[in-house]
Amino acid sequence: MMIQRAAMAALLLGVSAYAVSAEVMAPTTPPDAPKFDAQGEPVFVNRADVAEFKALPSYNEPAWVKAFVDAGKLPPVAERLPKEPMVYKTANMPDGNGVYGDVMRHVIGGRPEGWNFWAGQSYGWGGIDIALVECLTRTGPLFQINAADLTPMPNLAKSWEWSEDGKTLTVHLVEGAKWSDGAPFTTADTEFYFNDVVMDENVTPLMGASAATYADGVYANVDDFTFTLTFPTAFPESVLYNMAYGNFCPGPSHVLKPQHPKYGGKDYDSFQKAFPADYMNFPVMGGWTVVEHRPDDVVVLRRNPYYWKVDEAGNQLPYLDEMQYRLSTWGDRDVQAVAGTGDFSNLEQAENYVEALKKAADPASPAKLAFGPRTIGYTLYPNLSGNGWGEPSAEGQAIRELNRSLDFRKAISYGMDRQRLGDSLVKGPFTVPYPGGLYAGTSYYDKDSTVFYPYDAASAKASLEAAGLTDSDGDGFVNVAGGANLNVTLLTQSDYTTDKNLAEGVVAMMGEIGLKVTLSALTGKDFDNARDAGKYDWIIIRNGTELITVVQNTTALAPTGPSVDVNHRANGTGELDLLDHEKAMVDIVNKFIGSRDAAERSDLMKQYQKVYTENLDGIGLTAYPGALIVNKRFANIPAGAPIFMYNWAEDNIIRERVFVPADKQIGAELHPNTLPGEPGSKGPVSVE
Repeated sequence: MMIQRAAMAALLLGVSAYAVSAEVMAPTTPPDAPKFDAQGEPVFVNRADVAEFKALPSYNEPAWVKAFVDAGKLPPVAERLPKEPMVYKTANMPDGNGVYGDVMRHVIGGRPEGWNFWAGQSYGWGGIDIALVECLTRTGPLFQINAADLTPMPNLAKSWEWSEDGKTLTVHLVEGAKWSDGAPFTTADTEFYFNDVVMDENVTPLMGASAATYADGVYANVDDFTFTLTFPTAFPESVLYNMAYGNFCPGPSHVLKPQHPKYGGKDYDSFQKAFPADYMNFPVMGGWTVVEHRPDDVVVLRRNPYYWKVDEAGNQLPYLDEMQYRLSTWGDRDVQAVAGTGDFSNLEQAENYVEALKKAADPASPAKLAFGPRTIGYTLYPNLSGNGWGEPSAEGQAIRELNRSLDFRKAISYGMDRQRLGDSLVKGPFTVPYPGGLYAGTSYYDKDSTVFYPYDAASAKASLEAAGLTDSDGDGFVNVAGGANLNVTLLTQSDYTTDKNLAEGVVAMMGEIGLKVTLSALTGKDFDNARDAGKYDWIIIRNGTELITVVQNTTALAPTGPSVDVNHRANGTGELDLLDHEKAMVDIVNKFIGSRDAAERSDLMKQYQKVYTENLDGIGLTAYPGALIVNKRFANIPAGAPIFMYNWAEDNIIRERVFVPADKQIGAELHPNTLPGEPGSKGPVSVE
């Protein structure tokens, strides 16, 4: 197979049997990123500085909620809280303990399909799901946690411990927490989630959790507030990260279970659709509950009277009484946030940065922009599978062989003017040339371990020649044997302006060094299908969490399995034909996963970064920060909060702690002084 494959490549491309002697620029380390005033820096703390679980002498709630208690329609607040609620520490709140009232007005482009998150129904994104569901652990706020204390934060799981051999994890839930309808939260909920959602092959939860997500653990209840997971391998600590959003976020079993076919429900399709988008007051563990949905108009959430978190003064959270989600477009989200008719947006299209900053700089502007770390990055990935993934044509197979040549990958990198690419998106100090691999400024990044092949057209052409590619007909493009131009197809998304702009820039720059590239821009599922099926020569994508945090989706850092890596997967018979550098990366990643020593893990990621960037497993393009657009009336927005790192910004800023000072509240609640009604009833209820 390998001999036949190489012969085909040589026939098509006329690959030289010897290396061409030419002057090639030596690699270096990447340039430092420029600073700018609008970029915030996190205040780093330990996890224990953020919150703890303990009982307080007394508890408080809004006066209008107390009226429900006085009318006998709600138990006293102390009876609605857990035995030991989660207590947010005042010292970690940027503006201290808050006051009650007001609303946060979101604008989103999605539409809720229904409320069965556990059977795959989308809530419409844009932060609705993060407001409604809570998970066993939490990762969003980890952007501000010291590296030495970096592990998921407790949440519905208040604590956990490993057995001595590392094969059993014992998890302790918050004792006495309740769903928004007052039903107790217990291991009945976690057991249903694990055994009847994750382990039921007929159910596909929204984020796709499976047995592998939890390291093939076996679930067992110990008591109402304790369960264990027993694993075939020792210390699979990635499971703790996978217990955060959006995986181990248990649903209300007292409502879901009767609809499940295993417990008397009609069938799996009926189970999924049992709670449509017009079903109001679905029980949640989040800070707010859905009380109104007007299709193509708005979704309204009101405060959960049973929410299980408080501040150090004993004030039951959240501070904000209402969340609104105007159903518009994703582009309109930025527009309304800057204009002040919306309150919150994740600004991530770099082309809009300058105009948004200009508007925010006006003292009369209702919104402020807060840029975080440069955790938006794009990479060009050459398809490295040489043995059939994607079923390439003969010409496509020849391009795969070139992709597997380091000289060819060097040519791509040397031919990439990354500064010009970044400037094509936005002028100013935003973008930085990105060599690929781990992001600068994140926990495991090490500049000295990062190899950078900078822009140099002469080196790019010399590297093409070293790969056996020359312009034999003088038309400016390198040729295959027989005289035709080599033509590489570049797959990109057409849904996002940034992706397409970068792809067009790459096509132009490759043309300047004599490499003909044709753009294939696909939308939505067509792009996803082509990517996952390996139907491409090169692909440009925005990187995922693994290159930002390392500790999330860690297996995707290398082709650790047949269908794990973005640009190298197994053929139809399950075979992987890994290059030497890929084998080294797999070995490093597996050692990292198996290590519990912080110093060893740090050193392993230095090794990983060197192997990745020296061998150009992916060719980095540009990296830049995202910005939160937040209405100026909001307090307790933490400095340096990224729009996406361990999770999205809606989780990062800890919305249950966000408040509006009394003199800045705008009176825009659609259902003031109301609480969620009974599950399935229409709308919220008032005290009358």
